[in-house]
Amino acid sequence: MIENPSTAATPVLSAADRLERAGSKAEVLIEALPWIQRFAGTTMVIKYGGNAMVSEELRRAFAEDIVFLLHVGVRPVVVHGGGPQINTMLDRLGIESEFRGGLRVTTPEAMDVVRMVLTGQVGRELVGLINSHGPYAIGSSGEDGALFQARRTGTVVDGEPVDLGLVGEVIGVNPEAIRDVIEAGRIPVVSSVAPEVDDHGDLTGHVLNVNADTAAGALAASIGARKLVLLTDVEGVYADWPDRDSLISSLTASQLRELLPSLSSGMIPKMAACLEAIDAGVPRAHVVDGRRPHSMLLEVFTSAGVGTQVVPDAR
Repeated sequence: MIENPSTAATPVLSAADRLERAGSKAEVLIEALPWIQRFAGTTMVIKYGGNAMVSEELRRAFAEDIVFLLHVGVRPVVVHGGGPQINTMLDRLGIESEFRGGLRVTTPEAMDVVRMVLTGQVGRELVGLINSHGPYAIGSSGEDGALFQARRTGTVVDGEPVDLGLVGEVIGVNPEAIRDVIEAGRIPVVSSVAPEVDDHGDLTGHVLNVNADTAAGALAASIGARKLVLLTDVEGVYADWPDRDSLISSLTASQLRELLPSLSSGMIPKMAACLEAIDAGVPRAHVVDGRRPHSMLLEVFTSAGVGTQVVPDAR
């Protein structure tokens, strides 16, 4: 008789083992219950990016997490970047690109690629993954419904100003279209590009590449989100990197201000976004490791958490 390979590969558990495994799952659900009760009916903004976007397993796990949040009463809003995919397309087209101060220098040629990849590829793929579980997600960009307004910005590296090209910072948010999607019971999925406005608030005709972390923070503040969650490629913030035992599980806004200048260039925009969101009234901001499946749920719905949370200063 030919043995079924799938059957042969499946370990046979005893009744006691099955009961123990079921009990462990029940304990996790019970631990999550008070957090589910606390956040049901609230809005949560999640920034999706980094390695969580390039692994098929992690992409699917993220989509499952978002659908889970919706079904336990949380109203998720996703803002996404697409650095790895942008890099791949720029390399394929032979367009040079560099990072200064943790931000991409964006030429007009590179901006065409950024816009195409974020809105036409990454956003559509994420919407499709979420909608494989039901008709939940609606994709858009910072251009749609005049959601974001941005102004061109540079940065400073080693004390010298650097021109970043078509890179902007969000200076205004018009969240009505996003609120409409949320109230309809759907999940907004927003790509981080934004129309440029001048000093008078008039459109210039240019579209800017906006850092997805800062865009997510601005959107969280504008819609009164209960939480901002940023997925990244490290476990969180370290007090003494590379000492992995120095991971900070929680810190106040004042503590983060003191720590911010010493962080790596890649972490500064993320933590600055957390700080700005907290200053604007968002009660909690979290940085979690997007390389671990379901890390977002572990941070939000367990007592211990797995990343770093930023909280307002005590009053």
